[in-house]
Amino acid sequence: MCASENPNTNRTKRQSPVDWQAIDWLAVNRNVRNLRRRIFRATQEGDWDKVQSLQRLMLRCTSNVAQSVRRVTQVNHGKNTPGIDKVLVKTPAERSALVNYIATHCTPWRARPVKRVYIPKANGKLRPLGIPVILDRALQAIVKNALEPAWEAKFEGISYGFRPGRSAQDAIEHIWKIAARKQKLWILDADISGCFDNINQDHLLETIGTFPARELIRQWLKAGYVEYGKLHETHTGTPQGGVISPLLANISLHGMESALNIRYKKSGTERVGKCAAIRYADNFVVMCDTEEVAKQAQERLTEWLTVRGLQLSQDKTQIVHLTKGFDFLGFNVRLYPSRKTKSGWKALIKPSKKSVLKIRKKLRDEWKSLVGNNVAAVIKRLNPITRGWANYFRTQVSSMVFQDLDDFMFNRETRYIRHMHPNKPRYWTVNKYLGKLNPYRKDFWVFGDKETGSYLYKFQWTGIRRHTMVIGTNSLDDPNLQEYWEKRELPKIHDLRPKAQILAKRQGGKCPVCGESLFIEENIEQHHIMPRVVGGPDTEDNKIIVHLYCHQKLTSEQRKMGLLRTTIL
Repeated sequence: MCASENPNTNRTKRQSPVDWQAIDWLAVNRNVRNLRRRIFRATQEGDWDKVQSLQRLMLRCTSNVAQSVRRVTQVNHGKNTPGIDKVLVKTPAERSALVNYIATHCTPWRARPVKRVYIPKANGKLRPLGIPVILDRALQAIVKNALEPAWEAKFEGISYGFRPGRSAQDAIEHIWKIAARKQKLWILDADISGCFDNINQDHLLETIGTFPARELIRQWLKAGYVEYGKLHETHTGTPQGGVISPLLANISLHGMESALNIRYKKSGTERVGKCAAIRYADNFVVMCDTEEVAKQAQERLTEWLTVRGLQLSQDKTQIVHLTKGFDFLGFNVRLYPSRKTKSGWKALIKPSKKSVLKIRKKLRDEWKSLVGNNVAAVIKRLNPITRGWANYFRTQVSSMVFQDLDDFMFNRETRYIRHMHPNKPRYWTVNKYLGKLNPYRKDFWVFGDKETGSYLYKFQWTGIRRHTMVIGTNSLDDPNLQEYWEKRELPKIHDLRPKAQILAKRQGGKCPVCGESLFIEENIEQHHIMPRVVGGPDTEDNKIIVHLYCHQKLTSEQRKMGLLRTTIL
């Protein structure tokens, strides 16, 4: 039992069942966050008995159960994808039942096999995924909250994939900082072949050690998968698609810097050695002083990966000079000739040609599928794609690419208009579909719906803003860095629409209902504090922005007043 928890969110087996609608999410998130920080601190101090005691506490903490159920049934993208039992959890009553079942279940768990599905990869091949049942997903989220903080205290600073508070932009910024010095010019651009499917399970379990839920993790690894109604055993790998799988992959790949003999000075951030590594999940680059050092790094890592049951992909692994460039996480990194620098070269990172071709194809396919649909449907479908792509690539040299993509979109808009009105003159179509629809831009060639005022977002409207790289081994679970992480979240406010930015700044980038950052996977909605149907004003003082499901909680007691205004941001 978590001693300090709200009785609505944490209980022993003798207490009353949890009511999903009555859960205090501020208390839930605070309890889980505090436990994670205690585990992190105990790991740093090397107090292993305390670490395991706190991990056991986390595993039976009802706040952790409630948060995990919310994550897998409301937040995660796979919430609408069932496992082999075809069960989904969509209603508050079903979520309450799942929380109560997990919190009171006494018999040993038995992991269910995952459902095998395939998704297309960029190279045209298929990537196998393993989809666990909802119950196993919730359990994996519970176990992850107990296991992850201890490893966050151990993980290397060069690891950026699938870790809280870290992103692909951190990895790219790290690469740029090294490339800009023009010292480590030989690049080992590597990719691990079938990483998730081939991890040595015995080595992984040995690395995890005496973690209290180790046996449950072993069950998930050995549960097998079902394809076309037939059960297949799994002797290697961790199912790609499980909640805990990325963490297990990071644990298996921990220690790359030691394998490459990379050391740091007492400051902890200044590197000593002939090479530097940057890893994002199973993709990594090693930047070296000479070609010979790069070859030695490849040999060392080949041996190091063999112990883990892994090997480098022959097709995707190469050693190149930085003047030729390489692609990583959708970007292209390269040294370009420059007359403005003493060395005659300048490091630039741009969206890769593959990324540009891919977004063009996606937008082209979307436009074709939208033929015959009204303007509102076009805007609703395309705006999230445009915003998402632009926000991802805004941290590097992307202005020219954004401009080219806007030209491409204008051509598609012209085709759409001609198809919708083949017999209308140009002045008529321009007057109907184009104009100064964005009140924040002096742009008279914006495509949209003049009746509703909605418009199609342009790539160029996303300003280039350099990303601030996370420092060293800083972790979101470190209780001493709370202020540091709060400041890092604030720049994400600029990704919202102008009106939403005002509200987000006023709220400090947090959801006032659950206390968490606004920028998790949930949609953000606008909520009127006093409903408009009872005379509430449509002013900024009467508005807040909250997560989608937090908004549902706020309005649950107001539904008798009628439908409230809801805007997806």
